[in-house]
Amino acid sequence: MSLHVHEEVLAAANRIAVQRGDWTFTPYEVVRALPGLKENSVRTDIVSRCCVNAPKNHLRKWDYFRRVGHGQYEVLPKYRTTGLSTGSHAGGPSVARTNSRRENPDHPSLRDVIHAVIHTDQDVCTAECLEVAVVTQGNTLDEVVRNLSDALALHLEGEDLAALGLSDRPRLQVIFEAPLSL
Repeated sequence: MSLHVHEEVLAAANRIAVQRGDWTFTPYEVVRALPGLKENSVRTDIVSRCCVNAPKNHLRKWDYFRRVGHGQYEVLPKYRTTGLSTGSHAGGPSVARTNSRRENPDHPSLRDVIHAVIHTDQDVCTAECLEVAVVTQGNTLDEVVRNLSDALALHLEGEDLAALGLSDRPRLQVIFEAPLSL
């Protein structure tokens, strides 16, 4: 049986969270644990499609994770597993374990994109990064993008980018969310 990306992401997050003992993980750890999957698909599932406190910008969502801090996510109790073999989640569907994928420590996968969602509320544009704890606003779309770029540069200044799972020259990808006038 072939698993969907979100199921493989959940299984890998559970394996990592069990090893840590506190039910938390980072997107970088899951990407490294699933080298056979597209990095962007894995990250999108973690920070957006499978995260209960992410902006609602996907038609299909799963309530597997909660963002608990700077690049840190928690497996929600309903989906936690403790076994090392195939198991089911308390109250949730069974997800098979995948051990056919091997981690390659010589070539860790560093992301080069930081995602942010911008939405408008009356006369203010607000931007929130999905992978790092940066939020800012501006009066116009151009202003909020400039402010976001500046805030990210300040936030990442002096940080070990590789430790955060970032390449040495990350880029910003912005999603603009606006209500439709129907």
